[in-house]
Amino acid sequence: MAYKYSDAVLMIFCKAPIAGQVKTRLTTDLTPEQAMQVHIELTQRTLQLAIQSNLCPIQLWCTPSIDHAFFKASEQSFQVILRQQQGEDLGARMNNAFCLAFDSYSSALIIGCDCPSLTGQDLEAALEALNQENCCVLAPAEDGGYVLIGLNQPHPELFDNMPWGTGLVHEHTCTRLKQYNLAYHTLKQQWDLDAPNDLARYRALVTI
Repeated sequence: MAYKYSDAVLMIFCKAPIAGQVKTRLTTDLTPEQAMQVHIELTQRTLQLAIQSNLCPIQLWCTPSIDHAFFKASEQSFQVILRQQQGEDLGARMNNAFCLAFDSYSSALIIGCDCPSLTGQDLEAALEALNQENCCVLAPAEDGGYVLIGLNQPHPELFDNMPWGTGLVHEHTCTRLKQYNLAYHTLKQQWDLDAPNDLARYRALVTI
């Protein structure tokens, strides 16, 4: 398959859809099984977006195991490569994925599965920005995190001892980028689906 950015890779981070372990903040309004279904729907939407964009090879980075039936089905349905997340926390897992990516590709993006506002244009803008030497690209989230990060060199300092799951992640990442004098490009702000009000926003988006 001919890709526009054949020397880049898109790595989608995903948890196995296990009731009670995904989208738990939605369970104030939904059952654990319903929250799991939202997770599945968002993941399939993300994979569809990635495939339709046809920008670069796609990998689905799985936790806790690539053996879950959902991952195996996704591998077949979307023709993606499965990879196992490795590391004690999210930062270690992301850094590990980037380091492995650079064995085969010159640039790489990581996204999650819970950002309905991401578009193919956003992914292409991120890949285009990575044509700059030693650059980082970020798509900040409304909650203070980020929904996309791209690199063209390993930078473990961006992932070590970061307050994951808080509203300080994007700010701390930008501080470190400046501290290490790294060029970076910021995409437009996005939103991810964590809480019940986000679900209502997503449903409104889907029905447009």
